[in-house]
Amino acid sequence: MFARHPMTTLPFLGGKGTLNDACTDKVPNASPPTTGCRWTWQVTHNTHVAHWYHDWLDGKSPITWTVKVILTIVIALVLRNLTHKLITKVTVRMAEGTMSERLRERTRTIFDGSPVLVSERRRQRAETMGSVLRSISSLIILGAAALTVLGYLGLDLTPFLASASIVGVAVAFGAQNLVKDFLTGMFMLLEDQYGVGDVIDVGTAKGTVEAVTLRTTRLRDVNGIVWYVPNGEIKRVGNESQNWARVVLDVPVEYDVDLDKVRTILAETASALAVEPPWDEIILEDPTVWGVQALSGEAIVVRVVCKTAPGKQADTARELRERVKKAFDAAGVAVATFKEDTSAA
Repeated sequence: MFARHPMTTLPFLGGKGTLNDACTDKVPNASPPTTGCRWTWQVTHNTHVAHWYHDWLDGKSPITWTVKVILTIVIALVLRNLTHKLITKVTVRMAEGTMSERLRERTRTIFDGSPVLVSERRRQRAETMGSVLRSISSLIILGAAALTVLGYLGLDLTPFLASASIVGVAVAFGAQNLVKDFLTGMFMLLEDQYGVGDVIDVGTAKGTVEAVTLRTTRLRDVNGIVWYVPNGEIKRVGNESQNWARVVLDVPVEYDVDLDKVRTILAETASALAVEPPWDEIILEDPTVWGVQALSGEAIVVRVVCKTAPGKQADTARELRERVKKAFDAAGVAVATFKEDTSAA
């Protein structure tokens, strides 16, 4: 009985009918039997079993559609999870790689701009970028999965995609400044150009950075005015708080003053400041007297400089001016006075 067929036939499933009766829809121009339904028919030779397979497990059957939807969602969630882990791993490595632990301990200081805090700021930046990248990846992956599920539902996605493309082009054209701000902000974060607490000059405003987002930078100037600067409008940035800073102090003296004596006073005063707490933690190198910086009809300008911690140059300059004034008074050196220009009056 089993030798009559190329494949084994189960005797208790015997039945009448043809392959087309069991595996095709009773509609004009119906699709030919699928491989799965054909295989089921060859094994069972039963119209009811093959027809049940065609209705529930073949092609666009409810079970097949449900399985496809579940697999699509599962694959999207797994891919999203893997992408998030990869982004987190890369951003954590970026944060930990900004400064070694040995260097952190060696350079730990008391001032606000210490390398420890710089490294912490970079870590926060890396976490911010990780959050942005995770949100973008979730939007792309879950959006693609949603479109795939809608396709399984039998919806024609062509008009939807065409409409979305037109809307996307219109929005991008109308919000090109917004897109420019976001792109500039992203590159600014990646390149670590400045951060919260830095003193920066963006051309249109200068002050201390209070907040940085992908769209705007908020800073407060010395007068207390808060400036909101779109990132796309920033053409250049001058950062006064990155890595180190420098005090440049120009001291005007009278023409008849002994310059060697002035250089000695400036060098001794600045060197004494550099070894006294807490300035010994702030001044990074021995101060240097560069010498005569300018000559005019009223004074000789002598320049003294010293390298300081980032953001501490203003405090150091004020302290150094006060000490230079006291040293000059004690040595009998007169600071030059400039005549007031009254020609405009």
